[in-house]
Amino acid sequence: MAGPNRIIQDLRRARVLVAHPRDEDGDVLVSHLRRLGCEVRAIWPLPASLPPDIDTLFLHIEDTSVEHAVQISEAQQPAIIAILTYESPTALQAIIDLNAHGVISKPLRPLGILTQFALARYRHSYEKRLVGKVQKLEETLKGRRLVEKAVAALRAMNSLDEDTAYKLLRDQATAKRVPMSQVAESIVAAHDTMRSFGLPLPGSTVKKTTET
Repeated sequence: MAGPNRIIQDLRRARVLVAHPRDEDGDVLVSHLRRLGCEVRAIWPLPASLPPDIDTLFLHIEDTSVEHAVQISEAQQPAIIAILTYESPTALQAIIDLNAHGVISKPLRPLGILTQFALARYRHSYEKRLVGKVQKLEETLKGRRLVEKAVAALRAMNSLDEDTAYKLLRDQATAKRVPMSQVAESIVAAHDTMRSFGLPLPGSTVKKTTET
């Protein structure tokens, strides 16, 4: 678990964009964030694209195209804190569409901003870790499927049993100092290419019939 000091340090490292009309509420938010010590930029309306180094976005969702906000945030996927005036169905749908990590209501007051800021960054970090784990699992499963196909290809091309084919694949990967899935991918590609051209597979035999 992150301690209080670590949480504050994370907030101070944040690179924040505040997309909010330049009014009293916007001034309160920007001033409070700057007192925390993080890098803050204010802009309105929402630009055509986010600055490349932004990792947290405070977004006033009224008078904002949600479709545009979703589109420009997809590439960088910052932590998003939605700012709303009314809890209308439209505003709630916008929060869902944006996958907002935190919400603050107007009129803005310093109390509550820090909590939502910290919560949003934690949720954002947690989601990224989950996505990373899922991608790693998908890569592992893809690698296993490739190895299984490569073993089957080696057996077909060389008339090997499963254990021998697997050992041959493993030894090749060890010798080349690459993952087994990389060697497997090359073997499967070669096997599929030969089959697509109707070429005889190495090790295959042509049965001859003899008349008696």
